[in-house]
Amino acid sequence: MCCEGNPFGGSGVGVRVKVEIWSDVACPWCAIGTRRIAAALEHFPHEVEVRYRSFELDPNAPREHEGDRSDRLAAKLGTDVAQVRAMEARLAGIAAEDGLEIRFDRARDGNTADAHRLLHLAWDLGGSELQSTVKSALVKALFTDGEPIGSVEALRRIAVAAGLPEADVDRVLRSDEYLDAVREDEAQARRYGITGVPFFVIDGRYGLSGAQPADTLAQALEQAWHESQAGTPSGNAR
Repeated sequence: MCCEGNPFGGSGVGVRVKVEIWSDVACPWCAIGTRRIAAALEHFPHEVEVRYRSFELDPNAPREHEGDRSDRLAAKLGTDVAQVRAMEARLAGIAAEDGLEIRFDRARDGNTADAHRLLHLAWDLGGSELQSTVKSALVKALFTDGEPIGSVEALRRIAVAAGLPEADVDRVLRSDEYLDAVREDEAQARRYGITGVPFFVIDGRYGLSGAQPADTLAQALEQAWHESQAGTPSGNAR
């Protein structure tokens, strides 16, 4: 699982394992990744700090796409709608195995910059726990409940229900606050060479691409923790 080199450059020293996850709210594989990292952490006996980082798959997307989602994806991929729907059915089945309901027939994806800004707000107000709660609420709103993820009104309702203070949510959504933090996350992704999400960076030393199985994530967490205790150098896991 390891290869030579340390492109992330962190020392990893300390008793807390730090997990950064580059993901997009509108990415179904990222949604599955949130469930799998949660499963990996369930039996991990050491302290972990999880932080979601911003990555927009389509920064130029409108607030809400018009037309049928499957039609749009078929045109983008150069295939037919039947193949897209079959692919979506397979993906929904994989998600169900991880306890996540994905309803592509309801999903109303669009621009996710505001959702990412609210995730930064959640981090500042409540750290890992609150940010993870808001992330899960956004995923459920889009992929299960059919909320338009680019809608200011929907985002306000989702964020407040997830525990963010109404006044802070309104302030952020009425401004460009945290947009620079979103762009910095994306710039860091480019520096790391991240081209697809989800992408997990553990202790600044390990990188795992894709919605890895929970067992794989758990093994990487254990290895990072043991090596941080020993102070030994590490490579880059993928």
